[in-house]
Amino acid sequence: MSRAEDIFQKLVYFGEDAIDEYIVNMQTEELFLDFKQAISIGKNGTTLHKDDRKNLAKCISGFGNSEGGVVIWGVECSRDMEIGDVAKAKVKVKNVHRFLSWLENAISGCTIPSHNKVRNHIISADENGDGFIATYIPKSEIAPLMSTVGNNIYIRSGSNNVPAPYSVIAGMFGRRPQPNLELVVKDKRLDVLENVDEDVLYPKSIDNPPEKYIKISFSIRGHNDSNVIARELYLSCTTASTGSEYNKVRFMNYNQMDSIPGIEGQLNIITRPELRLPPRGTIRFTNVEIILSPYVEEDFLMDGVIGADNAAPQNFRIYLPRNQLRSFVAKAMREDEEDKDCLAHEFFNDFDHMRRLLFNVRHMFGKGNNDLLLLFIVACRIFCRVA
Repeated sequence: MSRAEDIFQKLVYFGEDAIDEYIVNMQTEELFLDFKQAISIGKNGTTLHKDDRKNLAKCISGFGNSEGGVVIWGVECSRDMEIGDVAKAKVKVKNVHRFLSWLENAISGCTIPSHNKVRNHIISADENGDGFIATYIPKSEIAPLMSTVGNNIYIRSGSNNVPAPYSVIAGMFGRRPQPNLELVVKDKRLDVLENVDEDVLYPKSIDNPPEKYIKISFSIRGHNDSNVIARELYLSCTTASTGSEYNKVRFMNYNQMDSIPGIEGQLNIITRPELRLPPRGTIRFTNVEIILSPYVEEDFLMDGVIGADNAAPQNFRIYLPRNQLRSFVAKAMREDEEDKDCLAHEFFNDFDHMRRLLFNVRHMFGKGNNDLLLLFIVACRIFCRVA
């Protein structure tokens, strides 16, 4: 899910409360978010006011030619000298259903070519029919989009839609739709097993083998969140530290992939040439089992990356410090059976948080600098612990 879509879904789910939060927190207009007051008057007018149409056209062009964004209609901004334009007050759109109809009718004529993926949603409406609307503008796959109001090609720069420089426009004309492979972790499960269960994990020959162990199972998948076919999909995953000499990581069920030999604890796989992933399709790369014993000596660290030909790689990391891992295993040994699902998700808490954080700061550094981003996140976590 893109940052713009995440904002849009928040508005759909939380409604006017999300707008109140923006105002209380003095939310600034930013790369993916714009606030607009509606000038059109639903009771007297018959079409979208020229200023509203101009704002809509600039936003569709600017957000569409960039990474997408959301316009919230019905919020007044004020200029803060230090942080920029911030949400100040609610100014409801008059006759919000009429305004929505005008937006829908205007969208196709706002840009050349038209952006047919723009979506509108009424956030809320009072008893008088006044309220707020969110307009979601995803990144266009047929850029550049030229605004029909002024015939300019805009891009999003900070919190503004600005005319694109010639060099940027030239690059847009060479843009081709590219696949976007999103990381998906599914089938999370936690089991507490005896050493005699399944295969013998701890041979009798070793000293003091644990009587019980934790098995965490999950699958790593890739979802093609684009409108083009993805080819040459790949996964590389390395377990730098299992946390103990008694712990293990297993990769299974990747028969549809070509496996590339690697070092112990590493999996390198790529799809065979004849395999293609259609738009909105999902592929399972591998199933993973993490075996954790009560004997915890080190941190647990697993790093990985998924991607496809002409797609930006998606890095991921599962990391639990030694003390946290020891506490987790002890808790899992004690919990009742009905709590196992919650614990399975708890194991991935930091992983899920890091993925969200990585997505949010990616746009600060630019795509492709994932190693730098990961270093940035680790530094932030260390700082938070020290603080």
